[in-house]
Amino acid sequence: MIRFVVATRSSFKVFFTGTALGRSLALYYPLGGVQVRVFESNTAGLPSVYNQAIEESREKPALLVFCHDDLHLCDFFWGDRLREGLAKYDIIGLAGNQRRVPRQPGWAFVDEKFTWDDKENLSGVVAHGNGFPSSNLSVFGPSGVPVKLLDGLLLACDSQLMIDKNLRFDERFDFHFYDLDFCREAERLGLSMGTWPISVVHESGGGFGGPSWSAGYAAYLDKWKS
Repeated sequence: MIRFVVATRSSFKVFFTGTALGRSLALYYPLGGVQVRVFESNTAGLPSVYNQAIEESREKPALLVFCHDDLHLCDFFWGDRLREGLAKYDIIGLAGNQRRVPRQPGWAFVDEKFTWDDKENLSGVVAHGNGFPSSNLSVFGPSGVPVKLLDGLLLACDSQLMIDKNLRFDERFDFHFYDLDFCREAERLGLSMGTWPISVVHESGGGFGGPSWSAGYAAYLDKWKS
C-alpha cells in the first residue's frame, strides 16, 4: 500500500477539491491501492506530523510518501514509479544533489549567496506552474542517480525501514531544512538515496532568505557544524 502523508492548511473536505495534490489523488481512489493521511488545518511543523504518521504505520505498514499539498501528479503511473525507485534506493525524491558542501543553504546551492551548484552535480526534473502544461520546466540533471541531498517536495520510504532504523524527522526544524537534515540522518544510518523520474507540477518555487528560513539555517548549522 502507498500512503501519502500531507500537511495542509485546508480542511479535509477542501483538500480533495481545492489543492493540487488532493485533486490529483482523488482520481485514484476508485482504483484502490492508495491511502492519504491528511493533517488538516495544520500549523505544526512538517517533522512533527511526519513523525506522527511514521508511528501510526507501526500497525499499518506502507510505502510512505511525504509530499507537499501544492503538487500536481501528472504521471498516470506514479505508483509504479514509486515502487521501481524504492526497489533501487531506500529513499527517493524528485530532485537532489550528488554531493554536499560545507554550509550548504539548500540542496541545489553551494553558498549563502544562493549560487547554483554545477549542473553535473544536480539531478531530477520538476515543473512549476498551476497545472499542466506547466509554466516552466526545471531540468536539474539526469534522474535515477544516487544523491546525498533530496528536495523535501516529495520524499518516499518504506515505513518499516524507517522504524527498524529509527529514522525520523528532526522536530527542531519546521518548514525549512527538515529535508536536508533528514538526508544527513539517513546517510549516517547507511541508507541509500536517489532521485526518480515522476512527472509533477509544483505550484510553489520555495522560499529562501526570510526570517523563518534564516532561523532554520542557523539551527541546521548549529546541529551539523557545516
